[in-house]
Amino acid sequence: MGQNNTVNLRTVALVGHGAAGKTTLAETLLASAGAITSKGSVEKGNTVCDFDPQEKELGHSINSAVASFNWLDTRIHLIDTPGYPDFAGQAIGALAAVDTALVVINAQTGIELSTERMMRFAAARKLCRMIVINKIDAENIDFPKLVGEIRERFGNECMLLNLPARQGQEVVDVLGHEDGESDFESVAAAHRALIDQIVEEDEDLLAKYLDDGADPNSEDLHAPFEKALRAGRLIPILFVSARSGAGIPQLLDTLVKFAPNPTEANPPLFFRGPAGDPESTPVEVLPDAEKHVVAHVFKIVSDPFVGKLGIFRVHQGTIRKESQLFVGEAKRAFKVGHPYRLQGKEYVEVDALLPGEIGAIAKVDEIEFDCVLHDSHDEDAIHPQPLEFPEPMQGLAVETQRKADEQRLFDVLHKLEIEDPCFKIERHPTTNETVIRGLGEMHLRAKLARMSQQYKIDLNTRPPQIAYRETITKKAEGHCRHKKQSGGAGQFGEVMLRVEPLERGAGFEFVDIVKGGVIPGVFMASVEKGVRQALEDGVVGGFPVHDIRVTVHDGKSHPVDSKDIAFFMAGRKATIQAIQAASPIILEPVVDIEILTPETAVGDLSGDLSSKRGQLTGTQARGTGVMAINGKVPLAELDDYQGRLKSLTGGQGSYSIAFSHYAPVPAATQQQLAAQKKEVGLDDE
Repeated sequence: MGQNNTVNLRTVALVGHGAAGKTTLAETLLASAGAITSKGSVEKGNTVCDFDPQEKELGHSINSAVASFNWLDTRIHLIDTPGYPDFAGQAIGALAAVDTALVVINAQTGIELSTERMMRFAAARKLCRMIVINKIDAENIDFPKLVGEIRERFGNECMLLNLPARQGQEVVDVLGHEDGESDFESVAAAHRALIDQIVEEDEDLLAKYLDDGADPNSEDLHAPFEKALRAGRLIPILFVSARSGAGIPQLLDTLVKFAPNPTEANPPLFFRGPAGDPESTPVEVLPDAEKHVVAHVFKIVSDPFVGKLGIFRVHQGTIRKESQLFVGEAKRAFKVGHPYRLQGKEYVEVDALLPGEIGAIAKVDEIEFDCVLHDSHDEDAIHPQPLEFPEPMQGLAVETQRKADEQRLFDVLHKLEIEDPCFKIERHPTTNETVIRGLGEMHLRAKLARMSQQYKIDLNTRPPQIAYRETITKKAEGHCRHKKQSGGAGQFGEVMLRVEPLERGAGFEFVDIVKGGVIPGVFMASVEKGVRQALEDGVVGGFPVHDIRVTVHDGKSHPVDSKDIAFFMAGRKATIQAIQAASPIILEPVVDIEILTPETAVGDLSGDLSSKRGQLTGTQARGTGVMAINGKVPLAELDDYQGRLKSLTGGQGSYSIAFSHYAPVPAATQQQLAAQKKEVGLDDE
């Protein structure tokens, strides 16, 4: 079969906002291609991609799911991703495994929060993008307005590849001919605009087109079409109804004819050197089945039956049974006992996985999210372009309801954390709290439900903890001489340092400019540990200090009494002193919020947002009688927001948030937070 050849492979991800119909679309594609005998439905909970018990209960995806099928002698690997912003980590991770992003838009609601986000992420990774407008057979759809909004948001390179006809019961091809009728636009006009856009990619073809005045044939259009697609100068718009099947064969044909295979796609971005090092050099990774293996793990699953599962995209080489692979820079290889393809929850064992294929390996504890699998030490230092995930800001302090579960709690939390790059665990020793953080209430509720259902651990939760930070606003000096004598050998270490603010988001820099050996080099690591400890503990309200440079410029030592602990304490206390003199402030997370509400509640919600120190940035229509309110608001003001929203909208409103930036808290809030620190005894001695 042709699918055994890399040229006959396609990898696509279905991305877009929740309720756009991605899972139903995946089910219809699988059924139309004959990969499943009958089409399931989200309502009945029997789809291939929404197989998790929670997904069946909630009626929407919370995890990405992989499936594949054959069409026209081509194997298409498909990843269905969740659309709600709370589960964005799963969708963003999937983009690292595919060559094409199918951005699915609900024809009834139009462009929503995750639509824009996924278009942006896909463009940043240089993926080919296609827009799929779903639910075209629904009533009261304003197609001209929707297409106009798509072009306004994403550019005039968004071109119609087909058009809905007969009230969305079928679609009319635009590229192949200019005859026919559609529901909203001239087929001839759309055809001419598309041809004009494509021929501009090839100077010879353009000249011939202008001279002859005749359309190029489909063979001549193929290469410039793909070139424009890869460069982002063409984003095809296709129309489908996943429920009725209208437009599905045309979408499948488009994926085979125009979506790039691994040899045509923009090459994956890999680098040699430490991850995050700006001096890392790009590495060419080629979809050649005979070269060394390079595969990237984009998803981890803790399966109750098969254990830890690493899901990966093969970028180079061939992974076979009995292959010996390394994980990252590990010196010991592991043997691939059973390579799998995934079909939803089913694991289909295969003999080999080629470049461009998506596969899985089970029961290899060393495999971690975002790691590289390879079969030669030549690739030890290779890493992929880092994925940019939203920062988990919503938090809950948790504790087990049963004392017997305390030992298991952290093991289970760790399993959940390695699966989800947007789920974090924090342990605060000063307050003896365990805090889980995610992207929103829905995200955290899903984790708590899974802990209860799968792992049988029930937790008590307390109100969300806010991830405050501290920073400084000016330069200042700090000095500490740590001297302790209690009989026998003493302790001595003296540190002089300077702190200065960095740009927001720059993090922390430690600089050593000590000269003359006044602080022996062997102790500088201890000074840095003390500095980092002070920054972690905070000075004003007990929150971590960010965006700061600490420069150690002088100090003293003692030939007998100087020890690591002495310089650790001196570095810590000098840092605290310097920060206290540097006009420190507390920063709070500010989030982008999108609220969907009936039109009648827009005024009340806008006023409520303003009363919570929020800033309204815009409103727009989202379907009949539904409005979207966009704004920015401090996360601290969203405590119990779901309850307020329910009250103001009669239970018909919903909202989603995404991290925006950090901003200084009001002076009164800073005083209150500082006072709370003193109450719980967090001050330095």
